[in-house]
Amino acid sequence: MTGEAREADGDDGPLDGLTVLDASRVLAGPFCTMQLGDLGAEVIKVERPHTGDQTRSWQPPSYGDSDESAYYMSINRNKRSIALNLAAEEGREVFRTLAREADVLVENFRVGKMDDWNLGYADLHEGNPNLVYCSISGYGEWGPDSHRPAYDIIMQAEGGLMSITGEEGRTPVRVGVAIADIGAGMYATQGILAALLERELGSTEGQKIDISLFDGQVAWMTYMASNYFATGDPPTRMGSKHPTIVPYQAFETADGYVVVAVGSENLWANFCAALDREDLTDDTRFATNEDRVANREALDSLLADELVEYATDELLALFDEYDVPASDVHDMADVFETPQVQARDMHREIEHPTAGTVAMPGSPMHFSGTPTTIRHYPPRLGEHTTELLAEAGYDDATIRALIDADAVAPFDD
Repeated sequence: MTGEAREADGDDGPLDGLTVLDASRVLAGPFCTMQLGDLGAEVIKVERPHTGDQTRSWQPPSYGDSDESAYYMSINRNKRSIALNLAAEEGREVFRTLAREADVLVENFRVGKMDDWNLGYADLHEGNPNLVYCSISGYGEWGPDSHRPAYDIIMQAEGGLMSITGEEGRTPVRVGVAIADIGAGMYATQGILAALLERELGSTEGQKIDISLFDGQVAWMTYMASNYFATGDPPTRMGSKHPTIVPYQAFETADGYVVVAVGSENLWANFCAALDREDLTDDTRFATNEDRVANREALDSLLADELVEYATDELLALFDEYDVPASDVHDMADVFETPQVQARDMHREIEHPTAGTVAMPGSPMHFSGTPTTIRHYPPRLGEHTTELLAEAGYDDATIRALIDADAVAPFDD
């Protein structure tokens, strides 16, 4: 709709009427554009002919007998796919045509590549001043590392996360999902929504947004960074423990693990009562949280010996009775079988032409008036190429000429 006001239909999502041109691939960009699609935007996924988004081939696992990887399926719903060759000038001209009618563009090519193709912000702003143009890269568009390639594990290492993740004295570990990419995708979504709001309420023009995985990791250090600034001592790996709350960690039980979060003095009293160890509340070493932090090793040892005598379910029942926040450690099967996940509609399914029923997490954004929706399965490569070209005003003869010039690739069902 490019800057025009509209009235929202409660069934269409808050971004209904907006068009997103998605020239991103792998994770950070597609995660961002999936969120925009869930919110109701029309997302056009631009992919390299014949190979498409790299994650299509990141398998196993894949769904059924299809060629679509589970990885690709997880972040590409609510999009239409056009197979467009940006290495060809004819393909780039199609891209410019699509960009002139778009509200948002998201890309995560290496820094400078879009400018080399004359598809950078300055180029496309001239044809569409209302365009919100979001670039996602490893280190951002300036600074001494701007040219470097980026992978999630490197971002977790350089951004500080791996220095505080893992067990003390053991090898650093990364968080189990690509959190640097996902975090950048979330920041990109926030930035885009803010730029759209500013466009509607302020300048009526779009603007350029520069998002980097590295910046996101540094920002996510939050209180760990503040602890360092306050003391001059870099935080270290503590496993599941918390630097300023005790006990707040996982403990081994007779048959597994239990995780507790004793975040206040009232909870400490409840925790001790649940274990029938009210004597601990009178122990001057553990009287306050500050005392417990100072005497962490002694308390950890005492509690480890105590809790390993209990079965996990037994402990959870006791902690529930005494209102102590606690859980066992859920695997993926456990997560998606929990009643809370079902109640919140966080386990969704959609039918796919070749993969059958595809399960996926739902959207965590819940609106009272304009709910998020899952309207379309993750598209097959180039599935909507001719459809999108026709919508953009190309006639059959021109589409055939673009195919013959290898500027676009027709869908091969």
